[in-house]
Amino acid sequence: MPPFLLLETICIFLFSRVMWCSAAVDILFLLDGSNSVGKGSFERSKHFAITVCDALDISTERVRVGAFQFSSTPHLEFPLDSFSTQQEVKAKIKRMIFKGGHTDTGLALKYLLNRGFPGGRNASVPQILVIVTDGKSQGHVALPAKQLKEKGVTVFAVGVRFPRWEELHALASEPREQHVLLAEQVEDATNGLFSTLSNSAICSSTTPDCRVEAHPCERRTLEMVREFAGNAPCWRGSRRAPAVLAAHCPFYSWKRVFLAHPATCYRTTCPGPCDSQPCQNGGTCVPEGLDGYQCLCPLAFGGEANCAPKLSLECRVDLLFLLDSSAGTALDGFLRAKAFVKQFVQAVLSEDSRARVGVATYSRELLVAVPVGEYQDVPDLVRSLDGIPFRGGPTLMGSALRQAADRGFGSATRTGQDRPRRVVVLLTESRSEDEVAGPARHARARELLLLGVGSEAVRAELEEITGSPKHVMVYSDPQDLLNQIPELQGKLCSRQRPGCRTQALDLVFMLDTSASVGPENFAQMQSFVRSCALQFEVNPDVTQVGLVVYGSQVQTAFGLDAKPTQAALLRAISQAPYLGGVGSAGTALLHIYDKVMTVQRGARPGVPKAVVVLTGGRGAEDAAVPAQKLRNNGISVLVMGVGPVLSEGLRRLAGPRDSLIHVAAYTDLRYHQDVLIEWLCGEAKRPVNLCKPSPCMNEGSCVLQNGSYRCECRDGWEGPHCENREWNSCSACVSQGWYCKSCQVPQTQLKAGSKAFVQWKELFSHFPTKHLVNTSCIPGIVLSAGT
Repeated sequence: MPPFLLLETICIFLFSRVMWCSAAVDILFLLDGSNSVGKGSFERSKHFAITVCDALDISTERVRVGAFQFSSTPHLEFPLDSFSTQQEVKAKIKRMIFKGGHTDTGLALKYLLNRGFPGGRNASVPQILVIVTDGKSQGHVALPAKQLKEKGVTVFAVGVRFPRWEELHALASEPREQHVLLAEQVEDATNGLFSTLSNSAICSSTTPDCRVEAHPCERRTLEMVREFAGNAPCWRGSRRAPAVLAAHCPFYSWKRVFLAHPATCYRTTCPGPCDSQPCQNGGTCVPEGLDGYQCLCPLAFGGEANCAPKLSLECRVDLLFLLDSSAGTALDGFLRAKAFVKQFVQAVLSEDSRARVGVATYSRELLVAVPVGEYQDVPDLVRSLDGIPFRGGPTLMGSALRQAADRGFGSATRTGQDRPRRVVVLLTESRSEDEVAGPARHARARELLLLGVGSEAVRAELEEITGSPKHVMVYSDPQDLLNQIPELQGKLCSRQRPGCRTQALDLVFMLDTSASVGPENFAQMQSFVRSCALQFEVNPDVTQVGLVVYGSQVQTAFGLDAKPTQAALLRAISQAPYLGGVGSAGTALLHIYDKVMTVQRGARPGVPKAVVVLTGGRGAEDAAVPAQKLRNNGISVLVMGVGPVLSEGLRRLAGPRDSLIHVAAYTDLRYHQDVLIEWLCGEAKRPVNLCKPSPCMNEGSCVLQNGSYRCECRDGWEGPHCENREWNSCSACVSQGWYCKSCQVPQTQLKAGSKAFVQWKELFSHFPTKHLVNTSCIPGIVLSAGT
């Protein structure tokens, strides 16, 4: 079933589930079938009426339904006593045919005043008239509408297309805000109608947990307005004198504008199984029926219920929590850090745990409040945390790190394999007031693993302290801080997985930096790329990484051979520009094809090549063909689409192998890193075609030969990759406009570049000038490409 039909079915089900109208009542639909409404809006009017019928207990004794269509004249489609089942009424409404004509709402109202509700029970049961119109009647409606309401008829005025709201208010019963609706928004209009009827005991709620809520909103109309356009000379006669006087007269223009009108809208709210956000660690909650749900989990958390990993420290580790107790973090931040440590030890430690935990605080100096390993019983450890006081004072983080490295783990002398892994977890929300780089190097030199947990404001400093973005966890609010517990648990026992770091790979990240992404989300992408880059051995012989950004333009932030070390690569990723504007993924992919993944720009023949596209999906409509062009040239393309819904353009971009990772939000990118690395490692191990992409330059042809390749160069070029200009070729010389009949020169090789002119000048100074007249070929001279 198409998605829009499924949504429509769900909405109709909700209406009938939330409200059910079974009291004795006559409901008459008066549908505007005039030309100003049009056939399309008439169909929407019918759809609204059918949707209302889904919640009506239609029978001869309870709810009766009839329908009129009006335009130039009113036309009875079927009286109230024609059908006794919901299915019959809905089928009849569906078969109604648009008639056209001008809009005479007043004539239709007078018909009902004179003849009453056809097939109805007169005044013995409530009478409800639902008028669906654009409110552009060509006659008067206020008086007949008032007379109908005085006879006890409840009138709902439901607008279609761009209605005239003044007329709808004149038609509707009081209070107007509850009886004026808009059929263009079927769910809202139906909710509003049922909400009003429930107040009169005609309809009642079938599910106590679901309710219809009113909220203020705006309606828009398209109307003609007069606008002052300026003054122009005009001539007027005067009664006092037989003369024509010149004056400046105002003149006006008419234009169609959208006007906003305050209104009341209605929405149905029902508790859903996903309201409590049961899926953790970036999992997506998918409702199943009314009460069930399923969690779509990232790969790392797929084996547990609700994507919650089984938290335990199975590795042998000595762990020291270093809490910022300075005035910069303040009491609130200190209490948040203590709560995090308490939650962590309660979730992770057990009787058979091989981890030992200690806690220290710092401001002016380090204070070890709980020595590492002092408490093996978790409740005793938690009680000891409650007694740690807030101290205040300056934020001397560097001094604290040096002291933690020297005495934070006691005086144990065990070394090598006999010593457990030692980890310092730094929790802070304020920048240090002293130097941290030196103390951090001192701590790492003593084989301490440094991990940082903090707010966004201290991310850069924590990365400097820990030495790696992957050792930093950033939170945005107190709940997000507690969500870091599984990630911290994973980092404490994680080891670098072998098998991919030594694989040669040319890798280009292509980042969407358009305005639809925004600077904050771009920063999330930068952090993700830095973390991914740490998984590879970056050097010219193993893995090369390039970065392309696109938005208002396409820009190579750095090429494949530009950053030969991991440190230089991480700095360059952080310095990549955010461009804004409107981006085109297709243009960016063509840029990579022509100017990045080439031998001239650092790509290596015989090395697997991959492009990772990170995008929110906008601007990807033109990308499928360029992506396939890259794939045809031996370059793998993976798409990471970010957002709640994947666009069709992104699915086409993913290609026939479905190389696509769906990420719900930019903050969830980190949960999909393992999947990306696994894909890249798989691509790095695939067999390669030495001629794709072609290593031959200057339009040379690559030919596979005995497990290797050779380049067949075009006339005028030579060299292993056709990189040199062959100047002793007549065609090459002619193409340069040089000619010399008698000059014979020993074979000489000259390099093109800044000194080329001087070299040629020195060479030609030995020959008669007449030989260079009518410039053309000089035999025996070879000019090679170079610098």
